[in-house]
Amino acid sequence: MSEFLDSLEAPRSGAPAPLGMVVGGSLNRGIDVRLATPTAVEEAKVGTFATAQGTAARYFGMITDLRLETADARLAAALGAADPALTEVLAGTSAYAVASFSPMLALGVGEEAPRPARAVPPHFAPVHRASSEDVGAVFGHEDAAHVYVGSPLDMEDARVCLDLGALAERSNGVFGKSGSGKSFLTRILLAAIVQRGAATNLVFDMHSEYGWAGTHEGGYAAKGLKQLFGERVSLFSLDPASSRRRGVTPDATVQVGMDEVEPEDIAILAPTLGITDLGVQASYAVARHLDREWVHKLLDMNAEQIAELADALRENLNTLEALARRLRGLQRLGFLTERAVKGGAVGTVLEHLAAGNHVVLEFGRYGDDLTAYLLVANLLTRRIHADYRHRTEESLASGTKAPTPLVITIEEAHRFLAPGLAGQTIFGAIAREMRKYRVTLLVVDQRPSGIDPEVLSQVGTRLACQLDNERDVEAVLTGAPGGRELRAVLARLESKQQALLFGHALPMPVVVRVRDYDEGFYRDMTTPGHGRSSARREDLF
Repeated sequence: MSEFLDSLEAPRSGAPAPLGMVVGGSLNRGIDVRLATPTAVEEAKVGTFATAQGTAARYFGMITDLRLETADARLAAALGAADPALTEVLAGTSAYAVASFSPMLALGVGEEAPRPARAVPPHFAPVHRASSEDVGAVFGHEDAAHVYVGSPLDMEDARVCLDLGALAERSNGVFGKSGSGKSFLTRILLAAIVQRGAATNLVFDMHSEYGWAGTHEGGYAAKGLKQLFGERVSLFSLDPASSRRRGVTPDATVQVGMDEVEPEDIAILAPTLGITDLGVQASYAVARHLDREWVHKLLDMNAEQIAELADALRENLNTLEALARRLRGLQRLGFLTERAVKGGAVGTVLEHLAAGNHVVLEFGRYGDDLTAYLLVANLLTRRIHADYRHRTEESLASGTKAPTPLVITIEEAHRFLAPGLAGQTIFGAIAREMRKYRVTLLVVDQRPSGIDPEVLSQVGTRLACQLDNERDVEAVLTGAPGGRELRAVLARLESKQQALLFGHALPMPVVVRVRDYDEGFYRDMTTPGHGRSSARREDLF
C-alpha cells in the first residue's frame, strides 16, 4: 500500500501510456477525457475500470460512454471518399474520440482508504486503465471477510472481492436473463458464505441446481454445495424419488400438513390458483371460524355445508364456493398431507439450521410447479422468520448471543415480491427489515421489473448479468447513485459471464468477468484456511 500511495506524489515509472487526458465535464454528468490515440477508442470499452491522476488525489471510476467528435462540424460534409493520407493527418487532431469517465472514489496522499469522490481531477490530468494495485486498493484482497468473484474487464490478473460481512447485513439480488450466468454467480456467493462462515444458508432450490449438482450449458455437471462441503450442508427434498434417480440421498424428506397452511399462503397463491381478492379476504374469515384445520374442513364440506358457513360468516356464497373449488387444486401435491407430523418440516429445518448446517431444499418434479414452490417457500419462511424473530428478541432481553445470521435464497423472486403482493408476504417484510431479526434474502430473478420498487430499493447489493428488457434494466438501477451512467454500462454487458456489481458490499460499481466455476474454484472453497486470516467470524459483523 505504501508504494501505491507514494505513486500519488510522482508519475508512475514504467506505467503504460495514458488512455487520454481530462478536457472538461462535471462530477454529476461525468468527466470528458480526450483519448490519446485513434485506437484508444476501441481499447477503452464501456465498463472499463480507470483512474485519473490529480495533483492531490487519484480518482477511481468507470468509463460509461464513448463518442466521436470533430473540431469543425463541417468536416464530415467536406470529406468525400476516404483518403488514407488525409485521414491519417486528421485522426487525433481534427477528428478525435472522447470518453465519459465517472469518478466514484478518491484516494488522497496520506489516506489509507478511498473515499467517495466529491471533487474532480483538473484539466489535462492523465487517465489510465486501472492497474492490479488500483483494484486491490479499492476492492481489497481475499481474507476472512472478502471473497474473489471476478476480474475487471480485460484485467484477468486482477481480482474484485466482495465484502461478505456487508453482504450479510442486507438483502441482495442476482439478476439476469436466462443463460446469462446468474445461477453460477449465485453458486459462487452461496459457496463463499459457507466457506467463510459469514451466515447460514437456506436455499429454496427450484430446479435442483445448488444442492448436489447443477449443469453447465455444455451438459457437464457442476458441483453443488453438498458435494463441496459434505456434512456442513443438509439436503432436503420434496421429491425423494427424483433425488434418488439423480444418485442423491437426501438428509430429510419434506412434507407439509394442510393444517400448516394459513391465509397468508393463500394470498401468495391467488394468481396461480385463480383465487380472487374477495376469495383471499374470505379465507381469513374461514380460518378464524374453523381454526387450524380450516383448509381440510372446507374441502370436506358439501354444497349445503358451504352455504351454512356463508350464512354464519356473512360471506358471499359464490365467493366461498369458488374458494373451495380453487383450493382443491392443492390436493394434487403429493407432499401435502392432511395433518403435519409432530415437529413437521419447519421443526426439522430449524434443527439443522440451529446446528450450524446450511439447508438446501430441492423441489424435484415440483420445480416446474409454481404453486408448489410458492406454497412451500412462503410457508417455511414465514415460520422460520417468526422463530428467528423470537430468538433475536430473547437474546436482546437477556444479553445472550443472537442467532447466526440467515440468508434465504429464492428464485422467481418477482412472484413473491410483486407490487401489491409484497406487503402481504413475509419476503416483503424481510426485505424491508434490513436484517433487524438476523434474516436476509438473496433474490434470484430474470424479471426484476416485476418486483415492487420499494422492496427493490432495499436490496443492498445487486449483481446484474445481461438483461435485454429496458424495464428490467431500469428496475435494477432503482435508487442506485449514478443510475443514468450505469444504465448504459448494464445495457452493454456481454451475454455470458459478465456482470455489473454495485451496492453495499462494494466500495464502487464495477463490471467484472465472473470467475470460472471449475476445479480451481472447488479447490479454493474446499482447501482448509483458504481465503482466511486471523480475523474471527464475529469480526465480520
